[in-house]
Amino acid sequence: MGLHATAMEAITAYTGLSPAAFFTILALMVVVYKAVCGMFVDPDDLDKKAAVNATPLVPAEPVQLGDVTEEQLRAYDGSDPSKPLLMAIKGQIYDVSRSRMFYGPGGPYALFAGRDASRALALMSFDPRDLTGNIEGLSESELEVLQDWEYKFMEKYVKVGQIVPDGTRTDVRDKSQ
Repeated sequence: MGLHATAMEAITAYTGLSPAAFFTILALMVVVYKAVCGMFVDPDDLDKKAAVNATPLVPAEPVQLGDVTEEQLRAYDGSDPSKPLLMAIKGQIYDVSRSRMFYGPGGPYALFAGRDASRALALMSFDPRDLTGNIEGLSESELEVLQDWEYKFMEKYVKVGQIVPDGTRTDVRDKSQ
């Protein structure tokens, strides 16, 4: 008896399945395995791909801007990849460049970049009318939500400046301009 015939008899004896059923199930298992593995990406691989595709690179160290107006902050919305990606909460500006996939163009929170998004964060709103630093009229619970966001940003991102009213100090100290 040949090797093929012996293998087919062994499959039937050990699994109780016909060889056709056994190989069909085996093929389905391989396909499911590949599909499930494809759903999960190692974050290091994403960083490597992002580094290769990024042109030009954002400075590794956050650039301290100091005092800027809301209008000046809008230049850091991610539309220019050579500039850092910035966002403000309660007038404090944070460099969110390391989370470009969230705050950069095409990201789920891209509309917050280059703005003081305090009201929108407090209300958990994506309404463009809420993209403001004005927190007047917010309830106590909404202010608590905003405070939680501020704590998260303080822990995760570097503060690089603060928003000042128009007509006051406006010297942006960004060397990448």
